Amino acid sequence: MAEEKKKKEEKKEDEGMSLPEETYMTSGAHIGTRQKTADIRDFIYKVRNDGLYIIDVKKTDERIKIAAKLLVKYDPDNILIVSVRQYGQKPIKKLAEHTGIQVLDGRFRPGTMTNPNAKGFLEPELLIVTDPLADAQALHEAENAGIPVVGLCDTNNETKYLDLVIPTNNKGRRALALVYWLLTRAILKEQGKIKSYDKFKPTVEDFEAEI
Repeated sequence: MAEEKKKKEEKKEDEGMSLPEETYMTSGAHIGTRQKTADIRDFIYKVRNDGLYIIDVKKTDERIKIAAKLLVKYDPDNILIVSVRQYGQKPIKKLAEHTGIQVLDGRFRPGTMTNPNAKGFLEPELLIVTDPLADAQALHEAENAGIPVVGLCDTNNETKYLDLVIPTNNKGRRALALVYWLLTRAILKEQGKIKSYDKFKPTVEDFEAEI
């Protein structure tokens, strides 16, 4: 009976949201910008009276799970995650620490993925960008090299050159910590390294960049 109950709980985790909507709200993951691109229209829940577009966090949650299923098809050594944005740098390093995915935080040197003679040349099979605008250099190099890209997208982002979009506030400190914490947890579950989400012991705070 205990085994059956456990299986039901795991199934519920996969089918429902991986954590309460309020947790997304508290982190500000739903807060977009006052700009909306046509590419992001389907991920927007509403526009507030002050003009801010609000992201549908159910779709954020859904896309994190889809991303995890995609990422586990690759060897972690062949995945590269980047963030020029300061608030994304600690979260991606924490994700790398738990998953073995390669990480490049801070400035992305031109030629890193396109010039074999460049210092620190890398040949990833898949790229993850924290913000397609801030990480434009990495995104364009991935496009030139024919590398698929997963991107965290705010309401002002275009999804050109992206193969999978995770809609979220990609500028907020807490929001980035939460999304990368969730993605790490989902990857480990897909890999079978944790049986259920509650077996992942690090906290969102562990992923949060210092102010």
